[in-house]
Amino acid sequence: MAPSSRSAREAKRRVQQMEARRGLRRDQDKRRKRDNVLAVSAGAGAIALALIMQLTVFSSNPTEEEVTAAQEGLASPSASATATAAATNAANIPKADTAAGKTFTGELKLNGGALGVELDGTKAPQAAAVFKSLADQNFYKGLNCHRLTTAENFGVLQCGSKSGNGSSDPSYVWGPVENAPADNKYPAGTIAVARTSGNANSNGTQFFIVYKDTVIPADAAGGYTVVGKVTSGLDVVSRIAAAGLKPGGSATDGAPVEPVTIDSFSLK
Repeated sequence: MAPSSRSAREAKRRVQQMEARRGLRRDQDKRRKRDNVLAVSAGAGAIALALIMQLTVFSSNPTEEEVTAAQEGLASPSASATATAAATNAANIPKADTAAGKTFTGELKLNGGALGVELDGTKAPQAAAVFKSLADQNFYKGLNCHRLTTAENFGVLQCGSKSGNGSSDPSYVWGPVENAPADNKYPAGTIAVARTSGNANSNGTQFFIVYKDTVIPADAAGGYTVVGKVTSGLDVVSRIAAAGLKPGGSATDGAPVEPVTIDSFSLK
């Protein structure tokens, strides 16, 4: 009986060892499956993060075509956005209240031709304050009008770049967008403020004169500030436009074939 008991105990021990090894393998398989699931989840998370980052990068860096389309464009920002933009203006930007409720009239001379102009400090006090200040400093004398557009529904002459090539002056930027047309329509004679696409607080020293009824689609920042209007002499700009563009570029957007110089810009 003793040997039989030992054999039974040995057999039982072997069975227990086998069961233990099977249990260990089951646990290992479960861990592997769990680790695989975690790895897949982590990989999916990394892919999703990469996609989000790509979308963020691409959405903040539009193509040249998108930039061009947006620049030919601007829904008015909310009151809070307007207040925020105005609050960020540097000390060298004149305060809106210096022009609020006022109307400024004067003359803009281009290539010897005179345009009567009127700026509206009621509808666009910040813009009117800026252009009155710049005019008083004779800032515009001798600067050029570097850009002309001649498309059927997009006719503007853009002026006032300090560099002369359309680049903005990073030391002189301001906001907000004011008095932008809700219907995106800029009638002939409109004087509006040029800015960077998608940025309502990137107005500067540049402005454009609309010489024929123009439609400019709004971009992410809204429309363009309409600061005033031409009251006489719009034919001066029409004649410049009729002369056409310098060859070698776009058929409807580029430098005027006839160089345009600002002789003077006075307001009172």
